[in-house]
Amino acid sequence: MLYSNENLPKRVVEALPELGHDIFISYEAGRANQMIPDDEVLAFAMKEQRALLTLNCYDLVCLHQQTQGNHSGIIACIRDDANPKGFAERVHAAITKVGIPIGQLIRFVLPST
Repeated sequence: MLYSNENLPKRVVEALPELGHDIFISYEAGRANQMIPDDEVLAFAMKEQRALLTLNCYDLVCLHQQTQGNHSGIIACIRDDANPKGFAERVHAAITKVGIPIGQLIRFVLPST
């Protein structure tokens, strides 16, 4: 189960359910375009018992360290507008490899060309 921060491209978010993921989007939660601090975004994901999917790598890596892994999972990635389906597939592969990401930080970058 995932909670998507508002910075994820719509086409990526739409592709994840097709890969079998239950995803709740900040827009659906009424939490988009409000400049909500990252710690509150992570707290909301934890309340919803969902791993946070975000493009905000630096700040969420810092939060992972500050919380000492006491969260429902953080999946931090680098934006790839050129291939949204491939991006969604890489998210899926990362989650599949780890399983339930509670307390874990999963980071990945664009594939090599």
